[in-house]
Amino acid sequence: MHEVIVIGGGPAGLMASVSAAEHGARVLLLDKGDKLGRKLAISGGGRCNVTNRMPLDELIAHIPGNGRFMYSPFSVFNNEDIIRFFERLGIALKEEDRGRMFPVSDKATTVVQTLLKRINDLGVTVRTNTAVASLEYDDGRIAMVQLKNGERLKTKTVIVATGGQSVPHTGSTGDAYPWAKAAGHTITELYPTEVPITSAEPFIQEKKLQGLSLRDIELSVYAPNGKQIKTHDGDMIFTHFGLSGPAALRCSQYVVKALKKYKQPTIEMRIDLRPTIPAEALFQETIQNIKAEPKKALKTVLRGIAPERFLQYVYERLRIDSNLPCASVRHEVIREIVQQLKSFSFHVNGTLSIEKAFVTGGGVSVKEIEPKTMHSKKKAGLFFCGEVLDIHGYTGGYNITCAFSTGYTAGKGAAEYVHHKS
Repeated sequence: MHEVIVIGGGPAGLMASVSAAEHGARVLLLDKGDKLGRKLAISGGGRCNVTNRMPLDELIAHIPGNGRFMYSPFSVFNNEDIIRFFERLGIALKEEDRGRMFPVSDKATTVVQTLLKRINDLGVTVRTNTAVASLEYDDGRIAMVQLKNGERLKTKTVIVATGGQSVPHTGSTGDAYPWAKAAGHTITELYPTEVPITSAEPFIQEKKLQGLSLRDIELSVYAPNGKQIKTHDGDMIFTHFGLSGPAALRCSQYVVKALKKYKQPTIEMRIDLRPTIPAEALFQETIQNIKAEPKKALKTVLRGIAPERFLQYVYERLRIDSNLPCASVRHEVIREIVQQLKSFSFHVNGTLSIEKAFVTGGGVSVKEIEPKTMHSKKKAGLFFCGEVLDIHGYTGGYNITCAFSTGYTAGKGAAEYVHHKS
């Protein structure tokens, strides 16, 4: 009989295996794919953003999907513990913008190989190409893992770490939701988060701004009544279908939720290209520049106020002849241009699919999980960790922090459960 069976070899499953073994349990790790750590190997653009070094309250604020639940797992294993864990294993880390922590090697494979070596050193048994069909119980406690090849594995505990439904080529195809349901768990509605946003606006369809990156902007989502729902700062890019980039990804879940809540075909978004300067100050500054160069063409004097391609589109949108000398341009026209730079409005109609998302929103309800151990409140000996749970953060090291933290907590919880019961 196995003491702990971990299902899923992603960030949460690997960390759960290490933790359970470090806490003295005999561990078997099962994965349906042919190699472990696939999602980890492509995370952070192939560099692996292992965690984020923000203070705990700020970290929780960057986990919009049930972040408060994470206070307990973080009390067991937090972002600083993650940093110490990897540094102890010989991976030097470096801090980049917004607290993101990367291996100095800039290679996600360093992280994957180090975790696999640790698992091996701890004597964890690994079986790849091993798909699970179902979990079986005896008198309300876990008893067996039924494999798709017909094999039955007796066990004292199971840690489910199979991921959500996003990035399916890494093996996250929602396998565990039926198992969780069969165990009596609630699966909250699944939706894509951290996903590019789509729009049917003519300027998008005609690819007028395709490939244009905007740096240090503010991107906002608005309700039909004109009330601001959410704003994120950062960078974004216009694509052939809509918009992408960090600020857009962070706004995406609010677009999904607003479309559903207001039952509207589209939702308004606005871009502030110059968030550090109030509209009136930008207007006055622009007027001064124009007065100083009355004979020069408008487009020459305004060059540098925003990216060239964006300005060209604004002139087109407002039907302004940008070749006119500044002296002949009315103040109202300048006000309109400034308005576009401070509040460029357009409508979006959704996002790419959950399979194209970086993260799955929704999952096994955290109300049915013991936060200090990740133990199921429905079945004894059953544990959950990682993205299969209804927990999600923004990109920037927050999701992987949740995966490592809940994984470590589940591993420790499962090992303690085994020793307590035996």
